[in-house]
Amino acid sequence: MSRIAKAPISVPTGVEVKINGDQFSAKGPKGELAMNLMAGIGLVQDDGSLQVSVTTDNAKEAKRLIAMSGTTRALVNNIITGVSTGFEKTLTIIGVGYRAAAQGKKLNLTLGFSHPVEYELPEGVTAETPNQTTIVLRGADKQVLGQAAAEIRQFRPPEPYKGKGIRYADEYVLRKQAKKK
Repeated sequence: MSRIAKAPISVPTGVEVKINGDQFSAKGPKGELAMNLMAGIGLVQDDGSLQVSVTTDNAKEAKRLIAMSGTTRALVNNIITGVSTGFEKTLTIIGVGYRAAAQGKKLNLTLGFSHPVEYELPEGVTAETPNQTTIVLRGADKQVLGQAAAEIRQFRPPEPYKGKGIRYADEYVLRKQAKKK
């Protein structure tokens, strides 16, 4: 089996886990998330931990399921982490006159266009702007949170000459030298 899949997943206190056949769901203080398990991959629940197991007789099918067991373990771990502590992505805006303001479920961005950009946040994602050039996104679902951050970044990706645009807080933009005379 995959080395990642062999590691047990610890379930923190306050998180309720349900396994119904091929349906897995977890409920915690940050919300409730669910996913469908692949046929042939199961979850075994012990006291306070989960273990991924592969059940098949076909050798060709077993190879594919073993490969997917590590992915399943990572997805289940992300769901448990999301409902217990949640995830956070930070975006930084660099550029003169570029700014952001969070207003409820909308994010208003001024990015040097002739019009302001309004981004409707997806369900389960909240935005906070501690200052005009920082956006902090929080949510329980890691995939939805990452997709929202990527869509916001796509409005004005960082350019390599002046470094202007929206970037992740931990992103490094390789700067290019301007044209020489």
